Amino acid sequence: MTFPLRESRCFLDHPMNRNSDTISSEIHLHVHDRQSPAITERLRTACVGIAGCGGLGTVVAEVLARAGIGKLIIVDHDVIEPSNLNRQRYTISQIGMPKVKALAENLTAACPCTNIVPVREFITAENCARIFQPCSIVAECFDSAERKAALVAGLRSALPSCIVVATSGLAGIGPGELIRTVRVSDRFYVVGDMQSDMEQSEGLFASRVGIAASMQAHVIIRIIAGVQQ
Repeated sequence: MTFPLRESRCFLDHPMNRNSDTISSEIHLHVHDRQSPAITERLRTACVGIAGCGGLGTVVAEVLARAGIGKLIIVDHDVIEPSNLNRQRYTISQIGMPKVKALAENLTAACPCTNIVPVREFITAENCARIFQPCSIVAECFDSAERKAALVAGLRSALPSCIVVATSGLAGIGPGELIRTVRVSDRFYVVGDMQSDMEQSEGLFASRVGIAASMQAHVIIRIIAGVQQ
């Protein structure tokens, strides 16, 4: 199968000695044909942080990269385990790999125009400002309520201009329509049903976690586009 460019050429017809930056630019142009050029340009110049590369973070990162985000800083200290695969965007062959390394490989393969910066580090309230300093927006993608609170507090204290899009309540198999976005303040949004808890629900499923993650990414895209209220 070939994919014609606007100049009626296909990607497979490029000579091998063509500049890779030129090819990447042309691919980027074609991939985002169905997006608003103005919004695509805004996304191209944006830097977003992903705090946690699990069920939420892998989906948020993939959606943003496919939309054309210019730079993603993906951060996690953990490695991939078999129990991760029911909801996290990894493969069996990647079990045992550091999550940030595997996710960076997956994103780069699918979205080579996005600059992926993997950081293997345990995020705390004390180091989050250093890690996410270049980012205008950070997606909080943790399972732990304590780590969620620490990240939000740390970023809002040390990087007050940074927008945080967090989650609360996405466990179980409850109705997807209960997941909503709440604007807590100008620079703090929360996505979820605001009540479900993993320990008191049926567990974590890719379907519901994916809804919340996609909504997180959607809020981020709308913020960058300048339309999120």
